[in-house]
Amino acid sequence: MGAGHSHGPTPVVGHAGGRYRTRLAGAFGLTATFFLVELVAGFLSGSLALISDAGHMAADVVALGAALVATRIATRPDTTGRRTYGSYRAEVFASGLTVLIMLGVGAYVLLEAVSRVDEAPEVTSGTMLVVGLIGLVINIVSMLLLRGGSKESLNVKGAYFEVVADAAGSVGVMVAGVLIMATGQPVWDVVVAALIAVFVIVRAISLGRQVLGVLGQHAPAGMDPEAVASLLGDVPGVADVHDLHLWTLTSGMNVATAHLVATPGADQHAVLGASRDVLRDTYGIEHATLQVEPADHGGCNDLTW
Repeated sequence: MGAGHSHGPTPVVGHAGGRYRTRLAGAFGLTATFFLVELVAGFLSGSLALISDAGHMAADVVALGAALVATRIATRPDTTGRRTYGSYRAEVFASGLTVLIMLGVGAYVLLEAVSRVDEAPEVTSGTMLVVGLIGLVINIVSMLLLRGGSKESLNVKGAYFEVVADAAGSVGVMVAGVLIMATGQPVWDVVVAALIAVFVIVRAISLGRQVLGVLGQHAPAGMDPEAVASLLGDVPGVADVHDLHLWTLTSGMNVATAHLVATPGADQHAVLGASRDVLRDTYGIEHATLQVEPADHGGCNDLTW
């Protein structure tokens, strides 16, 4: 019987979120500063749209801060010897926190908007326009900082989604200001706030599904376990593939384990090497633990999970 594995990249080079720590810090600083500006402007103008967007900004500050801390934790060496997979999952938990924050803010604003439908207060539309424009500029800068990382890291993607929702909120605030100026009806402030809340909730659900997929150890997106098993089965010297498991440790780090039954007389070292190469070259799986078994080896069929 033979077993082997391939080692993933070192944390500094291979960790997707860690490569974008500086950009996360920049987005965090911009967002935290503007949150204070928007909150004060919202209370002074009486705008629910501004206050709701400030609430979302507050959620962003927490989410971006958590994402930033998570990248530090994820790349920190384990000194206990008990975290055999390191602390990479810290980023996924930070993304989960972002989802909860977005859902909470969205639900609160939506309920508050419904309660104000019949009694929309007077708002200062000029303040809404100015603050909304400043917020949009800051959001665009933050989006540019995080866009590249959002394609590689679930943690950065959560932060990016927060900023995108903020950008939509800033546009909404400006639209509400224009509509109030044009119609004289402050109810537009409430309508736009409700639309912002719905947009935030939809984004949160989308990100939440991805977070649950990682925590539930589902097969990585775009990776069909049956197709992977079939490809391994086509490796010369492999008679059967069983106990195949595929999951994501954190963004950019997919993991696989499998038992490979070798044909009689097959070179098990060659089978191991070729199978490992298939997983790396076809699916980008750098860390695979493969157990090669002779055809007459028993015991695995007794497993129930």
